[in-house]
Amino acid sequence: MKGLIKRGKMEVTAEIHPFSPLTSILFHQFYDNTVVGSTALARHNEVQLAALHFGGDFSYHHTRARIMTQFGTRSTVVPRNDFSPYRGQYDLANVYRYLSEAYAGFHIDKWYGINIDAGMFMSYIGLNSYYQAENWEYQASFTSDNTPWYFTGIRVQLYPTKNWKIEPWIINGWQSYGKYNKMPGLGGSITWMSSNSKMKVVTNNYYGTDAAGIPDRKRVHSDNSFLMRYYNKPNAKVITKMAFSLTSDIGWEKGGGVNGFDDSDAATPAQYFLSTMLYHRVWFAQNKLAWTIGGGWMKNPGRYLVLYPTGQASPLPNPSNPTQTAGAFPFSANPGDAFAGWDCYTNIEVMPAQNATFRIEFVHREANVPYFAGRGGVTSQTGLSTTPLDPSWRPDLVTSENRIVLALLVRF
Repeated sequence: MKGLIKRGKMEVTAEIHPFSPLTSILFHQFYDNTVVGSTALARHNEVQLAALHFGGDFSYHHTRARIMTQFGTRSTVVPRNDFSPYRGQYDLANVYRYLSEAYAGFHIDKWYGINIDAGMFMSYIGLNSYYQAENWEYQASFTSDNTPWYFTGIRVQLYPTKNWKIEPWIINGWQSYGKYNKMPGLGGSITWMSSNSKMKVVTNNYYGTDAAGIPDRKRVHSDNSFLMRYYNKPNAKVITKMAFSLTSDIGWEKGGGVNGFDDSDAATPAQYFLSTMLYHRVWFAQNKLAWTIGGGWMKNPGRYLVLYPTGQASPLPNPSNPTQTAGAFPFSANPGDAFAGWDCYTNIEVMPAQNATFRIEFVHREANVPYFAGRGGVTSQTGLSTTPLDPSWRPDLVTSENRIVLALLVRF
């Protein structure tokens, strides 16, 4: 139909991170070339296609839609951390696996616009975009990596002025294709941007029941970000822009055997989430070069938001659940289990064209418990998934890792 496609967009992102080890002392050589505890990286010491997205935006009169596909390692890495498809049938993990965004809605010409949409959306919690070409760093800090990348449900976007966006949600749950229990997740986002575009404040807040099979356990989460561009001289010969971002999260779970921040009773231990991350970025040479430095910290007793490095101990055992046999030896996430970690990053970007970025990044991450893949890997004693496990073999997890990431990011 003539006029059906008012605006189209195609985005391709190829993320390549070959060489991690520089020396056997600083960098672990894995038997199985498998990276764990990350939603950005999946394979080690290899060239890989991490994410390929294409799609577009469509509008006709007041109707609107967006669809973006996803292929590559992220189409397995990210859905792997969603347990909701194993409640009920129809294999939701594969039904939605190759879609990163897909929604339809209606636009109302009121104020500066009102949108009512339903489908699958990118999450607003954690600051970073799902698409790496839009981020300052490749390996996200713990705050972003352990909070949602997508929501499925209904949202309303209200733009009462040029500077404000108010967005309520009714969604299936916390990074979930389906619902973990009977209650939907409730939440919303409020964004304010200064008229000169120098400052931006975002607060995202969520309430839901997201412990599979434990409907009495309620989750509260608040994510808050401040961004400021404090230097901007587009025609300068050396430094053209400087900016920083600060994000802090607080959340907890209560009920069903856990008790938020209260750790006074050993029978109902504390279960909460505290985190922060800070990044600083400098652009050079007419924005053709950039340098970013930053890092973050997270504490999550009960490990209810921690990415499981070798599968998870589920309250609903299911032999077909790939989050469990990523391990025969699942990473425990029981009430009272401790987890704290910190990370730091620096990278250099070369941007020869508006749609192409070359990035080299150094990452250091630490945890208070063995969490990252060590030299023995996490698959088997030979590194092959076809090898029968030696009864004495265990995944080799260590408390820290260093990593160098080389990435090529292209978008159209």
